[in-house]
Amino acid sequence: MNNYKTLEFDKILEQLADNAMSDIVKARCLALIPSLNETEVRRRIDETTQAKQIIEQTGTPPLPSMTVLQKIIGLIAVDVMLMPNQIAHVSSFLVSCRRMKIYLKKAEATGVAIAWYGESIDELSELENEIDRCIRNGVVDDRASSRLADIRRLTTITIDQIKAKLDALLRKNKDWFSENFVSIRNGCYTLPVKREHKNNVIGSVIDLSQTGGTCFIEPTSVGRLQSELSALKIEEDSEVRCILYSLTTFISENLPAIQRNIEAMETLDFIFAKGKLSLAMKASPIIINAKREIRIVDARHPLINPDTVVPLNFEVGNQTNGVIITGPNTGGKTVALKCVGLLSLMVQSGLHVPAAENSIFCLHNLVLCDIGDGQSITENLSTFSSHLKNIIGILRQANHESLVLLDELGSGTDPLEGMGLAIAILDELSAKKCLFVVTTHYPEVKEYAANKPGLVNARMAFDKESLLPLYRLEIGEAGESCAFYIAERLGLQQHLLVRA
Repeated sequence: MNNYKTLEFDKILEQLADNAMSDIVKARCLALIPSLNETEVRRRIDETTQAKQIIEQTGTPPLPSMTVLQKIIGLIAVDVMLMPNQIAHVSSFLVSCRRMKIYLKKAEATGVAIAWYGESIDELSELENEIDRCIRNGVVDDRASSRLADIRRLTTITIDQIKAKLDALLRKNKDWFSENFVSIRNGCYTLPVKREHKNNVIGSVIDLSQTGGTCFIEPTSVGRLQSELSALKIEEDSEVRCILYSLTTFISENLPAIQRNIEAMETLDFIFAKGKLSLAMKASPIIINAKREIRIVDARHPLINPDTVVPLNFEVGNQTNGVIITGPNTGGKTVALKCVGLLSLMVQSGLHVPAAENSIFCLHNLVLCDIGDGQSITENLSTFSSHLKNIIGILRQANHESLVLLDELGSGTDPLEGMGLAIAILDELSAKKCLFVVTTHYPEVKEYAANKPGLVNARMAFDKESLLPLYRLEIGEAGESCAFYIAERLGLQQHLLVRA
């Protein structure tokens, strides 16, 4: 069983990825795994805390998406000349780097360490200014070189001369033309001549209308000017290529610094994604405990609407290795179970959790769970067999550093045999000295837990007046199924209750 998926840790990572800007950082978010290194976990959580603090005091960081930029950098590495729009992407990235330095400089007032990441970002203002001078609105600007400006000035003059000659012909012989304007066809300036008058205009037929009723003719009188225009276009293309090669070379010369900036921005993107997720969840940093102890205070399941969820208070550890949760169906037992596991995974991944800051978590080498139906169609296993197969695997892997979560232990089979198996499994978990949380309906298991050192009962509170679960976990008391009470309140006849 995929424990991360069962506990819906993958959904938390998807939310984290949604807060990242670049595809490569989104992928890093989705691949995040819990750490067992206490120093590393503390460092990760501290990063998240710092990012959250900066966002709260300085605003959202000006992080760009670097997905397209990475592809452009790949082209430079194989000596490909960049196009104007690609060079403009590089410029946009440099602008973002400059803005990020300013943002982090402001954030230094918070006193947090990651604000000094700005020192590792190179502004590269000379490169940024040169691109800004040469590229405007995704094309090479006239300012890029005096030669380009001269070529384009001559091109404009030549086009004006061609249009003047053609406009004069249009005005002089209006009946010959199907339209009263100059048309550009296949790169040539032409006149729209009616088919029956095509012999009246000396020149080359460049194109025909769809109906064939109009011939687009380039008059011989503008042939010389058209040739000059073509030559100017070739010169312009050549000069533009020289400018693009020059800019590509300039970018290539600064590639090591750009790569360092990309790495710094990706790191910041990841760290701030954690901070943004913390803000969105109204989450907090918690205390990491070297002892085998979990104490959760006022926690909310991060995937449930915070306006409807009842805060969870839970503890296990010290003298208590296992908690046995009982209570009515739909009372929130499974949600509580999953919440303990999910928050543990989040903590070890360096994320904040929606719980009070005085909550305490320890680190687990494995978080093992058997939750849900688990029925396997492909392996032709019943619900009970599937549960048992998972539990056998869990017992093989679990040790004194593991957290084990079992939902409805012993269910799906004969009650007497299921109860016996449940107690045997709890004995084995106790012997392994792992921390474990188990939900069950068996009254014998509640009795067993009450008398077994290291185990404690817990229940999901139930309002007997409204017949509604309160979704509040109460440690130290065993729950009731409340079946008879509910049946009586709903109107089941008294003699049937007595018979039951």
